[in-house]
Amino acid sequence: MSTGIMIIAHAPLAGALRHCILHVFPESAQSVVAFDVDSAAPLETTLSGARSALARLAERQALVLTDVFGATPCNVAQKIVDGAASRLVVGVNLPMLLRALTYRSEPLDQLVERAIEGGMQGVMQVATIASQEQGNEKT
Repeated sequence: MSTGIMIIAHAPLAGALRHCILHVFPESAQSVVAFDVDSAAPLETTLSGARSALARLAERQALVLTDVFGATPCNVAQKIVDGAASRLVVGVNLPMLLRALTYRSEPLDQLVERAIEGGMQGVMQVATIASQEQGNEKT
């Protein structure tokens, strides 16, 4: 059984992440929904919109990904997540989404682990401070 994925984050992050992920996995358009939280919207409107977005997923179970723990998108996500049919992970990033889409046919608990691993492995320092010698080179 495949798992649907919902991204709920501060506007415009959720929609932007969905757009990026569908560039890689265009066949997954029906399985990934995004809900951008408008900071000016009333909480009840946001909650209702998030529930509607989650209901648009074709799959019976969902992995819900949000951006910042304790912020409005996370608080709303906590209210719509049903522990039996969905899981919530905070700290969404593109590597996490790539991993989640790659393994979304695995059992939900295993998918959560893979998504978290992908998110953590996608964060690293790759550039170092250039030496002063490089800055003094003449071209």
